[in-house]
Amino acid sequence: MIGEFNIKWIPEENLSSILPLAFVLNNKKVSMDILHQRLAAMIPMGYKCIGVYDQERLVGICGVWELNKLYAGKHLEPDNVIIDPEYQGKKIGDLMMSFLTDYAKSIGCETMELNCYANNNRGKQFWENQGYEALGFHMIKRLKP
Repeated sequence: MIGEFNIKWIPEENLSSILPLAFVLNNKKVSMDILHQRLAAMIPMGYKCIGVYDQERLVGICGVWELNKLYAGKHLEPDNVIIDPEYQGKKIGDLMMSFLTDYAKSIGCETMELNCYANNNRGKQFWENQGYEALGFHMIKRLKP
């Protein structure tokens, strides 16, 4: 328990509980059916997620990948980070990143890295305040029309 919030790993069998917040994160443009399909494919690839709870209510999520890359070494990648709009501004993001930084150190990570949408100025400012710096560009090529 951290202050009024409880941060914990969401058990694999309960990971679908993140999908309502993931739906909001994706501006409600990716259907819940597709989110269910994608999550089901991500779990066997090592996807895990922490949840922040206000009593029993899930108010924040941050997925993570444990990866190893030539340029970054063993690292933790926060992914799908969102705080319920009603709870934004309560330092929940700081609590999650502190939790994950401690976890990354405990498993021997050398770095943490993430992607932030280019037009997400608020997110960019948050990550810079957390000590992240831009290393390059995250680019995507869409294969479906």
